[in-house]
Amino acid sequence: MVYGYIRVSTDKQTVENQRFEIENYCKERGMIVGSWIEETISGTKKVDERKLGKLLNKVKKDDIIICAELSRLGRNMFMIMSILNYCMENGIKVWTIKDNYRLGDDLTSKVLAFAFGLSAEIERNLISQRTKEALARKKSEGISLGRPKGRKSSHYKLTGKENAIKDLRNKGLSKSQIAKILEVHRNTLNVYMKKHTIE
Repeated sequence: MVYGYIRVSTDKQTVENQRFEIENYCKERGMIVGSWIEETISGTKKVDERKLGKLLNKVKKDDIIICAELSRLGRNMFMIMSILNYCMENGIKVWTIKDNYRLGDDLTSKVLAFAFGLSAEIERNLISQRTKEALARKKSEGISLGRPKGRKSSHYKLTGKENAIKDLRNKGLSKSQIAKILEVHRNTLNVYMKKHTIE
């Protein structure tokens, strides 16, 4: 059986984008999601306090859990590794879309799981540290942080997504549905579509 797992951290985020990715992924491979698990909860919460914990107790050998990326399983290396280890020991497959990761029961999968989890954790820490150091340096130099008052941003949340918007429109989705999938306000989508002459 194929399970689609979706997690967002806050109720301000929507599950539509992850669901859309998983549905497309399965459709391209002739797979059908037999059950969806959606939850709005921080990835730092213990697994047994989440719907994911109930899912892990439910899945059987050769079942597949598909999620958008490994970070949906947890927010730190040790949590992700413990989940993957449990799945490996019980013959449960974990596939991710953005990472293009396939967890099986072979040695390569185990090595990749460890390497990916470790590198992801290190990268998050490095980015966080670099950001804090850069902000602290600018502040000490008296540089005002943030965009100057009255200046509009040259970069938009939808920048580079023209083709995705066109594809969704061609599939018959409404502007409201597209806005939910792309996690923007409908007005933001309208303005962007007009600016790039997308019908």
